[in-house]
Amino acid sequence: MGGEIPPLHVLFFPFMGLGHMIPAMDMTKLFAMRGVETTIVTTPLNVPFFSESIQRCKNSDRFGIPSFYELEATYADHYRNVLGRKAWHIGPVSLCNRAIADETDRGKKASIDEQKCLNWLDSKEPNSVVYIYFGSVSNFNAAQLMEIALAIEASGQQFIWVVRKEKNNEDEEDWLPEGFEKRMEGKGLIIRGWAPQVLILDHEAVGGFVTHCEWNSTLESVSAGLSMVTSPAFAEQFYNEKLVTQVLKIGVGVRVQKWVEVVGDSVKRDAIEEAVRGIMVGESAEEMRSRAKALGEMAKGAVEEGGSSDSDLNALI
Repeated sequence: MGGEIPPLHVLFFPFMGLGHMIPAMDMTKLFAMRGVETTIVTTPLNVPFFSESIQRCKNSDRFGIPSFYELEATYADHYRNVLGRKAWHIGPVSLCNRAIADETDRGKKASIDEQKCLNWLDSKEPNSVVYIYFGSVSNFNAAQLMEIALAIEASGQQFIWVVRKEKNNEDEEDWLPEGFEKRMEGKGLIIRGWAPQVLILDHEAVGGFVTHCEWNSTLESVSAGLSMVTSPAFAEQFYNEKLVTQVLKIGVGVRVQKWVEVVGDSVKRDAIEEAVRGIMVGESAEEMRSRAKALGEMAKGAVEEGGSSDSDLNALI
């Protein structure tokens, strides 16, 4: 039965959440750039989310090949050698986005002009800005946002803060301390809505990331060589926090001990301030930054030709 082997066709069926759709889009591009036919199953409402990125992919002659064995070598070896299961590490998938347009529009359309954002970052010293974003699922109430704002100000650090405000707020700005934006003018940038996260994280002015530890954001931070303040909310985010703070030793937690509801319990300002300063100021912060930057270089090496990502993606195809 010597018929020809049919061409490979890979079907992607992501969960309809941005934390799943964004890396699925990156993986789709990686396979397509290798000449593999790919199909994404989605809803009509989400078609615009994919269409522009797909068109740029069709017009592109560049690609990145992810898999990051080095990040979790012990676990990867256990999965393969002890459990006897096949595994191909093809991340960090975000590194397939090399053009500014791809980094800017990864996910939703950014709520800020990318050039305005870059100009603001260009005016800052290297490693002087902390980026703060808690994901697209958790909606913090006004009290929690107030705690975060007070912690940011008390930390003395420059910042970009991406805010998804709770629905049905009676007073649109009741979550900010009085006069906060005026006091922080030039020192902080608040983005209300969606931010070009990869573009921001990759900028040399950014020195740390306050994150909810969703895996997509965690891996983007590792790829950018950044230390993290970890504030998990639920599910596997607590395991990701342990990897960042206890195994890789590139993060400081805000001491969240249990799952919180989607609307979020309050993390106190003192814990946030202490953690932010812990990744941005002092000798221990420099040591963490050094480890984080080394991991970032490993991530970039993994997706280059002959790297672990390149090899695993070839093996998978």
